[in-house]
Amino acid sequence: MPQDSSHTVSRAPHRVAVIVDDGTNPFEVGVATELFGLPRPELGLPGPLYEVTLCTPTREVRMNHGFFSMAGVPGLDAVDDADTLVVPGRPDNVVPRGADVLGAIRRAHARGARVLSFCTGTFALAEAGLLDGRRATTHWMWVDSFRELHPRVRLEPDVLFVDEGDILTAAGSAAALDLGLYVIRRDHGAEVANAVSRRLVFAAHRDGGQRQFVERPLPDVPDESLAPLLAWARERLGDPLTVTDLADRAALSPATLHRRFRAQLGTTPLAWLTGERVALACRLIERGEERLDVVAARSGLGTAANLRARLRRETGLSPSAYRRRFGPAAGEPVVP
Repeated sequence: MPQDSSHTVSRAPHRVAVIVDDGTNPFEVGVATELFGLPRPELGLPGPLYEVTLCTPTREVRMNHGFFSMAGVPGLDAVDDADTLVVPGRPDNVVPRGADVLGAIRRAHARGARVLSFCTGTFALAEAGLLDGRRATTHWMWVDSFRELHPRVRLEPDVLFVDEGDILTAAGSAAALDLGLYVIRRDHGAEVANAVSRRLVFAAHRDGGQRQFVERPLPDVPDESLAPLLAWARERLGDPLTVTDLADRAALSPATLHRRFRAQLGTTPLAWLTGERVALACRLIERGEERLDVVAARSGLGTAANLRARLRRETGLSPSAYRRRFGPAAGEPVVP
């Protein structure tokens, strides 16, 4: 994390429990431990962001395809102390989960823990009865089987993740990274989330509404990559950039630029530009800028009213609430 950040972490870190059941996908367990479990000395914080515990329903569980087994970790009782519960996916989604696993999920949710599912972990949450009448997402390959098994869930099949407040669901294994960074941003602010994303060498912010399946994950021709354009735009977020300006810079028509954003990033140029501006506004507030008109101007959001609306939509907080939660503590120097 940049040394100019003033963010601090509570002495009692947020406790995260990860349920590892038979057949669980190792990648998603790795995502949970990488995001929430590793120490972050580069952040210069007084303590860890989270305290992570893996837990299993039996003394030993075999991971997906029997790649390896996991043993010697706590049992499901560890779920009862967690502030957040993570449920990774597994490929055998039509096989019912054990009553002990479903009971642990229900107990965690009933006492107010935040519940996250990665990929097809959504099936477990639905089987536990947590998703009836609520929005959720899952991997696009299992959409039909999910709808057949759980018709009462309001499935959104073409997004990266869904935030229902106390329950958050990610579409696929890589989308679990997007959801995890989103949660870190909500818990600790944009500066910390950006620092973690840099450590991961992963995009700092992909909005949950982006498509989970893009037509061309890597451009066929290097010259078609949007990376140079994105870097150019990030240096000019405070300027009155428009989609037309982006298209002119890329020497493309607006329609062609829109298609390339959709194909390569799964979003639109305007949505990307707005997301980057909101992220910059968050960083400015975290660094101590209190004048909303200045934050709005420097981030390219224009007016304080637009800043308030965009920040509340993206973070659920007003600018003043965001400043109280993530801004400099009293007496700390303001970073220019």
